[in-house]
Amino acid sequence: MAFAESVPGPEGRSWGPLLAVCAGYFMVILDVTVINVAVPVIGRELSASLTGIQWITDGYTLVFAGFLLTGGALGDRLGNRRVFCWGVTVFTLSSAACALAPTTAFLIAARQVEGLGAALIVPGSLALLQQAYPMRAARSRAFGLWGSMAGIAASAGPLLGGLLVSTVGWRWVFLINLPVGAACLALTLRQVARSPRRADRTLDWPAQGAVVAGVALLIGALNEAGRRGWSDPAVLCGLGLAVLAAAAFAVRERLARFPALPPSLLSGRAMSGGAVIGLLFNFGFYGMVFTASLSFQHERGFSALDTGLALLPAVAMTMFASVLSGRLTRRTGDRPLVVLGMLLAALGLAGWAAAGPDPAYALLVAPLAAAGFGTSFALTGSTSTVMGAAPPGYSGAASALFNTTRQIGSAAGVAVGGSLLATTTDYGTGLRTGMAVGACAYLTAAVLAWWCVPPKPRGA
Repeated sequence: MAFAESVPGPEGRSWGPLLAVCAGYFMVILDVTVINVAVPVIGRELSASLTGIQWITDGYTLVFAGFLLTGGALGDRLGNRRVFCWGVTVFTLSSAACALAPTTAFLIAARQVEGLGAALIVPGSLALLQQAYPMRAARSRAFGLWGSMAGIAASAGPLLGGLLVSTVGWRWVFLINLPVGAACLALTLRQVARSPRRADRTLDWPAQGAVVAGVALLIGALNEAGRRGWSDPAVLCGLGLAVLAAAAFAVRERLARFPALPPSLLSGRAMSGGAVIGLLFNFGFYGMVFTASLSFQHERGFSALDTGLALLPAVAMTMFASVLSGRLTRRTGDRPLVVLGMLLAALGLAGWAAAGPDPAYALLVAPLAAAGFGTSFALTGSTSTVMGAAPPGYSGAASALFNTTRQIGSAAGVAVGGSLLATTTDYGTGLRTGMAVGACAYLTAAVLAWWCVPPKPRGA
């Protein structure tokens, strides 16, 4: 059955590939958001420090971000469907290991393996949608629904995490992945067509090593800044080595016969700018969710379930915004949606920062909703921008680049937010400072989007 020929739309609806791909992506994003309300409880039960709590969250994201380029390169070389299925298998098994973790160190290690599975899943998800839905209108709709799946997972995560932690315990936060992973694997094998292979594409292991080293050094330094201070020699050394690793990657890509990311791929305004936009809006959104979760539980005394409900205005809006932007982009093009989304999210976080030291929760509902809506509203357009700029045969690499920068943004947002909470005199000051930093990131993304996201083609 040639599923790759079908498109979602009036001209021929086949939702099988979309459902299969989105099931895997749902699982990955659910694991990002479901953990936020659980980590304070996990930290208490496993006697973890604040730095340990950050590593439970960021250990996953660090490996996820570091190996996304490897996952994209493997998908282009060996076939995206095959690598996607490998990722689902690794993710599901490591989730079981997380559920059985006896110590903080074991849980962090299992979370890192989980991140490796996610790094194999996500590049293939966009590449498989690109393959299955080749027409521009159908592809935009598919990307919008892919983004809305992130919204559904983000919406379900805090509520589901709070409910599980409050009833059957935090270990079920990971056990829930087992049936989802099994269903995703079965659906993918049945509904998604085999992907072409590019046997001539060798893996550039020195470049991959430089990416992993750079991401690990950067996030490690940001995490340790909360415990050691920003002027600590180890923190400064880590940041400096991360810059050197990035420079080594750039030099290697210019010299390599088969680079993971050809310089021509990065020289385009749409590709490189879209990737940076992804980094900035993930920095703002996930930094906000992490710090707000800790503040609600430590400062306001909310339970895990109450925290999930408190975050609902932010995460629930992501689902609605993704679907809406997927429909509007065919009329307006991507640029106005990305710019508007970033401005709205910036307004939301700026409103929280200006709300005072101990605002009533009712005053935070609108800022939460604005941040969630704006972030997700911009996701479809930025995704389309990056994937549309990818040359033939590099859809996996383009997807990996976009999602690598997004996950670096997520990890940096959590790390910076946690460090601000740890280094300021009280949670309120650290929280407001983090929101102000996130608002600046969103504003920067809005300016960048106006410059690099192409306008709607004439006659399209």
